[in-house]
Amino acid sequence: MAVAQSAGEVERCFQNPAGCTSNGGASPQAAPRPAPTPAPDYASVLKSPESERRKLQESLRTLDKYNGPIDGNLQSEASEKAITDWQKGHGYTPVGKLTPTEAVTLNNEAAKVPIKRINPSAAGATPATPPSPPAATSNAEALKALQARLAERRKAAEPKAEAAVQALVRDLKAYVAADGKGVAGDQFQAFAKWYADDKTAGRTIGDIAPSVEDYGEAGSGDAVTAQVTFQTKQGDVNYPQCLMFAWVEGNPRKNAQAFSCDDVAAVEKWKTEQSLKSAWR
Repeated sequence: MAVAQSAGEVERCFQNPAGCTSNGGASPQAAPRPAPTPAPDYASVLKSPESERRKLQESLRTLDKYNGPIDGNLQSEASEKAITDWQKGHGYTPVGKLTPTEAVTLNNEAAKVPIKRINPSAAGATPATPPSPPAATSNAEALKALQARLAERRKAAEPKAEAAVQALVRDLKAYVAADGKGVAGDQFQAFAKWYADDKTAGRTIGDIAPSVEDYGEAGSGDAVTAQVTFQTKQGDVNYPQCLMFAWVEGNPRKNAQAFSCDDVAAVEKWKTEQSLKSAWR
């Protein structure tokens, strides 16, 4: 037997037929769908300061992907082609534009490659007199000397930088194993919040993969920034997530902070505040 419906029920069923059963009663509501994955953020890198965009072009050149001018124009045909080639080789969507995370990864990769070439600013100028061979030889020697100094400085810094990052990873793993307790959460409050949010969302943390982003002397000790990728899992779906950790060495660590890897500006601001003199780049 059909059950009479009130005016309010009729209006509600008219607006949402799936919410009513044949007898006029409301059917159980479906569980809310997960929020859609946000679109990739390409605008942040395209609108970043010119110095940062030039640095990305220099990184592409270091990796033999780019031979165009270092002018900060990431939307030129040559820049987009170089970015696309690099993305193809790293499993990213080859669109010719970079997300902030991809930009950090690109610069970190280039920082590990010795300098291969210079681009003289007067390459297109017509000299009044032909250049003399001794001057060319002097430039080549100066470049070799610079390469040697940079390589030696980084080689000396690598053991300390790697040791500092591995100590961080041990603290992060201990914090996860203790289900949210330990020095990693005490020192990096943003990491503790991130961990709590992931736990609430039902995600578990698996592998933790670090890499040194920068290292050098600071005002109060040796400063370190490290990019850490966490392999998280929710059900059958894996979610790689990235955080940037920054601190000054000490026991305990000083001025410790954690940022999203997309927040490049905040990381660079932290370095400036610490008066970091990089031995890594």
